[in-house]
Amino acid sequence: MIESKTKTRRLRYTVERWPLVERFAIATHVYDALDVLYVEIEEDGHVGRGEAAGVDYLDDTPQRACLQAETVRERVERGLDREDLLLALPAGAARNAIDCALWDLQCKRSGDSIWSVLSIEPKPLPTVATIGIGSAAWMADKAVSLSNFDLLKLKLNADDPIGRVQAVRQARPDALLSVDVNTGWSLAELTRYAPLLAEQRVVLIEQPLLPDADHLLAVGASPVPLAADESCQTEADLARLFGRYKFVNIKLDKCGGLTAGLNLARRARDLGFEIMVGNMLGTSLAMAPAFALAAGATFVDLDGPLQLVRDRADPMTFASGRVQPPLRALWG
Repeated sequence: MIESKTKTRRLRYTVERWPLVERFAIATHVYDALDVLYVEIEEDGHVGRGEAAGVDYLDDTPQRACLQAETVRERVERGLDREDLLLALPAGAARNAIDCALWDLQCKRSGDSIWSVLSIEPKPLPTVATIGIGSAAWMADKAVSLSNFDLLKLKLNADDPIGRVQAVRQARPDALLSVDVNTGWSLAELTRYAPLLAEQRVVLIEQPLLPDADHLLAVGASPVPLAADESCQTEADLARLFGRYKFVNIKLDKCGGLTAGLNLARRARDLGFEIMVGNMLGTSLAMAPAFALAAGATFVDLDGPLQLVRDRADPMTFASGRVQPPLRALWG
């Protein structure tokens, strides 16, 4: 595809740091603050914006993403489009932020909303609220503080996972519970814990094993459905996940943007997977394009801004366990 040399387009990017309300622990990492890649693409007085946190367990950091963004600066400024961006950069933070900025720029230039471009009806979506790893009592208190949310996701590791779930279940008998192990269990632990989680009415177990242990799984072997997160990065992963997971968790940081996310969701549905749309933490600017992907998903996990001390101007709002569609002033 020929790139236009007539457009006046500028690509700008920087790394921002956003402090968290409190330490956020998962099986493999503890976060105190979030670094993100922030991108602007300006053309003829219109500015499209994008944000990406990257995939830290793949060493895809915002700092590294800056280096990748620089490699395509000239092509983006000459008019590189989203389809060619898929070939110009690998999946990850740089492609995600630039791709989302291009979508936003298209909407700003045309005056069309992302909803009309994608033929989606914008309506509030029920979202997961995530609770990091802590003591059983702390997690139970946290669950009570999130009483407006019907669906809670509990981060777990191999340290007393059932005790933690039982404490939350006692505190919130009304809630739908899912758990996210972030590769923290062995097959023996999954086999032991899954029936006990079923007794606690847990509806989903996310990424119990390391990706290289996926071959040990089979759909139906666990009494609680399994979702692939770390195991599902791009479309290329779907074939080997079939027959092992019921759900795939699509995150724009992993697959590299809304364009790739839409393609991944379409292909996953064709193969019979159910969809979860998640996030790697982020401000409302990162959640907004993911919201566009989340229409029709079985599980929506877009609570990232709730973990932050502050958010962007014109933020997405959360009420009664639902996330509202983003304002056009924010994105799209």
